[in-house]
Amino acid sequence: MVTFLAGGTGTPKLLDGVDAAFDPTAVTVVANTGDDVELGGHLVCPDLDTVLFAGGGVLDRETWWGIDGDTTATHDELARLAEAAGIGEASGTSRGNGDAVGGPRYLPPDRQTAGRRIARWRRFSGVAEFMEIGDRDRAVHVTRTSLLDEGRTLTEVTRILADAFDLDAELLPMSDDPVATIVHTEEGAMHFQEYWVARRADPTVEDVEFRGSAAAEPTPAVRDALDAPVVIGPSNPVTSVGPIRALPGVDDALAETPVVAVSPFVEDEAFSGPAPALMRGVGLDPSTAGVADAYPFADAFVLDADDGTDLDRPIVRTDTRIDGPDDARRVVRAVADAFEVA
Repeated sequence: MVTFLAGGTGTPKLLDGVDAAFDPTAVTVVANTGDDVELGGHLVCPDLDTVLFAGGGVLDRETWWGIDGDTTATHDELARLAEAAGIGEASGTSRGNGDAVGGPRYLPPDRQTAGRRIARWRRFSGVAEFMEIGDRDRAVHVTRTSLLDEGRTLTEVTRILADAFDLDAELLPMSDDPVATIVHTEEGAMHFQEYWVARRADPTVEDVEFRGSAAAEPTPAVRDALDAPVVIGPSNPVTSVGPIRALPGVDDALAETPVVAVSPFVEDEAFSGPAPALMRGVGLDPSTAGVADAYPFADAFVLDADDGTDLDRPIVRTDTRIDGPDDARRVVRAVADAFEVA
């Protein structure tokens, strides 16, 4: 048994090669849900869905978002309607104002804690939606939300969807409770999806908050999964892995089990994404050394062959760039070797 902590695209890319060293049916994936948003009344779980679609063989691997070959007729019509009604396209911000032009558009503040509890603090209007949602992709969100409205937990719903996509691994949300990743910037506080998707990581980061994490709980299934050896793939330490770690008891569990982490950096160069800006914003050096500081519980690291960082824990080096399944298998074999020396 082995457990992967997944968020963003780094760890899902690594999962492409899991069969190089582990039995895929004995793998559990705990996915970040701090990025989730309720968009136009439908709960969108980006990090769960990346694993779901990748494992189901339908992921758009050019964007690492949504379903390959999906159409966007509903998304396009939402934009047309907003423009025709004079509401405007999704640009800029209009938090808490249902009549303002542009977006992304939060529902009014008093509705941020109304409705579905799981959507708390992250409810966006669907008017001229700021995230492009494909038509088949949207069917997943409609199904997820409807099953939640029937009274099922997010864990139960995820299991149903995983069966529909024939996943080999067990896929778990980190919690059935609401946690929202809020990025505090020089232009104000905003949900991570607004910061990353709508604002293209432009505002300077001053801090990151995992709203609701102190009152949330990792599910019993997640607690059980953290008893197994844990792999932290080359995901963003702040907003991909941070929300999982912010849950009560998770860091303690990681300190008690073997953990191998794959750096998303080559020294001070990140492979992709907003990790450098976010790490600076929370006081971490944006580098492999900073990742090691962020993961004091990690027993060993997998670093790129060109990464000369000297750490105080065992290191296995390989080419850590992942552009396909063969690359992923190479890195997974290095992860297995790192468990041997941890």
